[in-house]
Amino acid sequence: MAMTRVRPGRALFKTRGRPGGVQAPHRDSAVIDWAAYIDGHRASTGTVADAVRLIRDGRLTADGDSAGFVWVGLHEPSAAELTELAEVFGLHPLAVEDAINAHQRPKLERYDDVHFVVMKTVGYVSSGPGGAEIVETGEIMIFCGPDFVVTVRHGAHGALGPVRGDLEKDPARLALGPAAVLHAVADRVVDGYVSVAEAVMEDIDEVEEAVFSPERTDESRSIYRLKREVIQLKRAVGPLAGPLRHLTGRRFVPAEIKEYLRDVEDHLTRVREQVEAYDELLNPILQAHMTQVTVADNKDMRKISAWGAIFMVPTAIAGIYGMNFDVMPELRWRYGYPMILCVIAMACFSLHRGFRRNGWL
Repeated sequence: MAMTRVRPGRALFKTRGRPGGVQAPHRDSAVIDWAAYIDGHRASTGTVADAVRLIRDGRLTADGDSAGFVWVGLHEPSAAELTELAEVFGLHPLAVEDAINAHQRPKLERYDDVHFVVMKTVGYVSSGPGGAEIVETGEIMIFCGPDFVVTVRHGAHGALGPVRGDLEKDPARLALGPAAVLHAVADRVVDGYVSVAEAVMEDIDEVEEAVFSPERTDESRSIYRLKREVIQLKRAVGPLAGPLRHLTGRRFVPAEIKEYLRDVEDHLTRVREQVEAYDELLNPILQAHMTQVTVADNKDMRKISAWGAIFMVPTAIAGIYGMNFDVMPELRWRYGYPMILCVIAMACFSLHRGFRRNGWL
């Protein structure tokens, strides 16, 4: 596909130039950073348009291929901003629409010689007055062309500034082209999965310990919350396996990067198996907790029934002698009242002893 060239007079995102490439604390657009990379080294430019011109007009190999590439990073861009970049890099409208709207499943699509990759980012953050931690997701979309990489990030997680910094410290790896950026981003995303999975496992261990502790606690809310977070994590981790597997077979990915991608895929497989194990582990924990609740309720009912039976004895005897008949046993006897109290006490004591022997009290 013939790539769109930038007109010399055009100043794309003119006011956001940062020659040093350091992320600004305040920005007036979605553009976080950009740079032209030639032989693995950063070439500072005033605008994105200058970076594109430097690569496409000034650095061509004998075979006509670009000897470098442009990397543009954006965070939650508007439709106008991303459309403007799409005109520069020749991005497909369908992929641009997906990048603007977000809420996409992890996937890999190809539009001519541009590959469009979607990855889910995750974070484990505290939420609500109780401080319960939940899994928050975001997205990273990557447009990977022969001489450019455009990363579009949605959400608060998965910042790519550290990724760019680490790659710039390794020019030999960065010289491998846009595929090196693609691997670095995928590696950072999967590392995020590993961190969140470990944090979720710690919470599962705490809930499991609380469920099987001697103290009586209600952990049903925590268990259901963890099941919801595990499902959220599965939706991010599981679908990424296919795109990573397909990337290792793409011709635009150098052999060196394919080895790294296979390593990332291996890490993803381990995380996916862990998350599936978490889901399976929470089911018996929930069943055990519900069983304990049922057993505890049964114990309470037995205690209530036992005490009710004990109190029925004095109630029954008092009810009989309260019927006001003239002819009743021992009604006129001087020691009848103490005798009845002794009978009540002995009956209640016998019932209490029997219930304790049977474990009802």
